[in-house]
Amino acid sequence: MSALVSTVTPWTPRRAFRLPQDDEAFLDATGFRWETVVEGGAQRLVIYDYPVGSGYNRAAVDLHLRIESGYPDVQIDMVYVSPALAKANGGAIGALSSESFDGRTWQRWSRHRTGTHPWRPGLDNVDTHLALVDAWFAREVG
Repeated sequence: MSALVSTVTPWTPRRAFRLPQDDEAFLDATGFRWETVVEGGAQRLVIYDYPVGSGYNRAAVDLHLRIESGYPDVQIDMVYVSPALAKANGGAIGALSSESFDGRTWQRWSRHRTGTHPWRPGLDNVDTHLALVDAWFAREVG
């Protein structure tokens, strides 16, 4: 009797650029698979199977954040998801558009910080931006 041989190839994430140590430690602690990818000069953090909460046509999406030159002093803005999200009740989601990246079409959620709630260099990071993304997802189906 022969032993079964696994044909599963371990996942090796792309690390095209480094994030600040605190961000990488946070991402590793979440248990999410994540990568850093550069395409067309744009740096992006990609997080796979990110939960979006109830009220949508799917429970999780892949998402990416554009990491601008100068981060973490320069803010992270918006969020991009794939596949596209829709409300389970058929209602509209405003301020969306499409963008191609990494061989896929991503749904861009045009959501931004405000003068009342600006980016705070030295305090805000991937963790706080994802908390804001979670709030956007929750508020949309509120």
